Amino acid sequence: MQPAQAPRSLRVAAASPEVELGDVAGNGERISDALRAAVEEGARLIVLPELATSGYVFTDPSEARAAAVTRDDPMWAQISAVLPDGVVAVVGYAERDGSDLYNTAAVLTGIDRLGDYRKSHLWGSEGEFFLRGDIAGAVFDSPIGRLGVAICYDNEFPEVPRGLALAGAEVLALPVNWPLVARPAGEHAPETIQAMAAARSSRLATVIADRHGKERGVTWTSGTAVIDEDGWVAALPGLGNLAVAELILRAPGDKSLPPYNDLFADRRPELY
Repeated sequence: MQPAQAPRSLRVAAASPEVELGDVAGNGERISDALRAAVEEGARLIVLPELATSGYVFTDPSEARAAAVTRDDPMWAQISAVLPDGVVAVVGYAERDGSDLYNTAAVLTGIDRLGDYRKSHLWGSEGEFFLRGDIAGAVFDSPIGRLGVAICYDNEFPEVPRGLALAGAEVLALPVNWPLVARPAGEHAPETIQAMAAARSSRLATVIADRHGKERGVTWTSGTAVIDEDGWVAALPGLGNLAVAELILRAPGDKSLPPYNDLFADRRPELY
């Protein structure tokens, strides 16, 4: 019988650099700078916002296409070069694949591209520019463990973070662009509350990278945060719009609630 694995710590960061609409080269430089800052803080998982290379508020498909890049664009080598061994970055971008465009997140290390996830739930006018991905979130084997990736609106469907947790994700990287909406004074943004609840119900720590400021009249929520396995906010942005936290992750698959319960073993999907 194998001995039970002990909990482990994982230092993570969510970064929100300035993003200029359509300035792909400049955004690439700013992403690299944000990654360097997170590396200096000791982060081993670093998450950047949705569409961080391109900006978000496009006026027409041709503008979106002009700001899109392919998976083999030289920019990726520039970004990956910043990452030391054992560090993983998740970067949102507008992906061009032939004549098709996707809202995608790249999963990168300093020596390898672990994969890409295409957003499956498109918000608002995104459907005018992007096609939907064909899976609802993805899990990648990485140097920091089993990494779940979803994008923004994906996480507002409870099935997505739950499905990733059931598939073995130990932590969720969530690039977002959250437009600011009205809420009662003193309350978290509704998207943050949903992310906290999803993290708690599946014991899935979540690293959220959101935009700040404005773009073409859209004010962003500035919802960048790190949420721990128990659903509490562990870090908010500080200097340089960087949120850094030391997460304590239980052993993979450990969803126990001693002395009697288990988040996953107690499920009764035949009744739902």
